[in-house]
Amino acid sequence: MPSDNFKSVIQQLATMTPEERTVIPCDIKQLPSVDVLRQVVALVRDIAFPAYFNDKQGDPDFRKYHIGVSIERLSILLREQIALALRFERDCDDDLRDTAHEMMRMFVEALPEVKRLLYTDVRAIFDNDPAVKNFSEVIFCYPVVQTMLHYRVAHQLHIMGVPILPRILTEQAHSATGIDIHPGASIGEYFAIDHGTGVVIGETCIIGDHVTLYQGVTLGAKNFQVDDNGRPVNVPRHPIIGNHVTIYANSTILGRITIGENTVIGGNIWLTHSVPPGSRILQSKAVDVSFSGGLGI
Repeated sequence: MPSDNFKSVIQQLATMTPEERTVIPCDIKQLPSVDVLRQVVALVRDIAFPAYFNDKQGDPDFRKYHIGVSIERLSILLREQIALALRFERDCDDDLRDTAHEMMRMFVEALPEVKRLLYTDVRAIFDNDPAVKNFSEVIFCYPVVQTMLHYRVAHQLHIMGVPILPRILTEQAHSATGIDIHPGASIGEYFAIDHGTGVVIGETCIIGDHVTLYQGVTLGAKNFQVDDNGRPVNVPRHPIIGNHVTIYANSTILGRITIGENTVIGGNIWLTHSVPPGSRILQSKAVDVSFSGGLGI
């Protein structure tokens, strides 16, 4: 038992101010589970990439059965987590079971499209990296696959209107890979990130098909509007990237600007204006200055 000297400290720590209580809109006994959401993503991974991460799916004769078992387990877990998440934005007295069940059903029905998009991402990585030997190497080894698995699941939940869960899912991938993609961003098919560490993609980004990014690329906001209370207003503020665009390492593209299709943006570029299709945006040519005797260093 704590000593009497600590009782006042414990009381202070256990007491929430009214402002702090607004972090959780209502008095609920259970919040969404980060650990359960990891299980949800693992189940989607097993369904999308059968036999890669689940030995039981190796036999084609039994694959359909094991995928069915995974979907049943996924349905139970996801329905529960959606119901808990909905309480963040709704009256605690609402009966959310039917809504959660319908959202879960919509997600399961979207799984074939989620799987298709993931395989286009794997193909894009394979096509953009001569160091990779086969698709299996991409699926097993490349961090962008984990990132896009989390993102594709999170984005589907986001467009369905599920609160909080999408952010948890993408932040899990961010922590594991260093790639930060907001679930609200819209990313087309055949999307590739090479290396990946430090990539940031903002909430209102729109990215077309066959886009490749390299490490350290930021697709961010130049500034944001505020309301009368000084709170940021959620309006489109991130770039629109056209089809067949390549952006090299450590380039920063800010604001609601449009990068035209078939554009190449070189490394270490700072860009805050739109560019037309077919552009080549490169740094100014380096100036070679010779020094002698350590002068200038």
